[in-house]
Amino acid sequence: MPIADSDGTAIYYERHGSGPAILFVHGSGGHHAAWWQQVAALRDEFTIVTIDLRGFGKSDAPISPHSSKPEFDGQDFPGDVVAVLDQEDLTDVMLVGQSIGSVAALRAGLLRPERVGSVVLGHSLGGISHPELKELAAADRAEAVKLPVIDRLLTKRFQQERADLTFLFQQMGTFNVARMQDLRNLDTNGPSLDDIRHSGVQVAFLAGEKDAVLSVKTVTRAHELLPGSHLEIVEGAPHSMYWETPRKYNAAVARLRRTLTAPKEAA
Repeated sequence: MPIADSDGTAIYYERHGSGPAILFVHGSGGHHAAWWQQVAALRDEFTIVTIDLRGFGKSDAPISPHSSKPEFDGQDFPGDVVAVLDQEDLTDVMLVGQSIGSVAALRAGLLRPERVGSVVLGHSLGGISHPELKELAAADRAEAVKLPVIDRLLTKRFQQERADLTFLFQQMGTFNVARMQDLRNLDTNGPSLDDIRHSGVQVAFLAGEKDAVLSVKTVTRAHELLPGSHLEIVEGAPHSMYWETPRKYNAAVARLRRTLTAPKEAA
């Protein structure tokens, strides 16, 4: 069982296929198995790495020294990604984050720019510190919280037509010890646009047209504010695009991996 050591915490991961590397970082309800539709579709062309952040899936959950309960700090999640990158000695990797997992992906990329060529921020701004973007994202969240959680993530049509996959989607999170509140401080003291530019890491924004959590308008503005970034908007796709519309999602990820392969200039 592949395990990486992240400052004393055992991080589970899997590696499949061969070719240019893509490492997927799950969101608050996911873990390595959430990417089943991506691994099967992409492993023939790419090296696919999936991980469990601490407290998710098969990774350890750190225990508080003051009690027997798990204790998390969202600021440690990027280090979990870095631990896998280092153990597998990966270079020119494209990190693909889903939702809040994009925050961990971006920070990991900035910590290891010599290993990470690009970061795809899926349905997220990656915790970028910018006053206008924070205001736009907050307005989007204020609307999103008016909806039931499942309606924020999957379209109603999908829920009605694919009750089986909707049920499985909801069950995925039951394997995790960590919860959404354990990830919330991830975007505290996030990177600035200048930090990203100076790193030499290429950034792509991947958005769904029907994302109820983060609007296309907000993502487009982030793309405009970060010169050299890429923008992919997938028609008809919700927040959990990787699950509901995997063919469109996989095609977008493959396109970005093929596009973002040019060597980055020295910072």
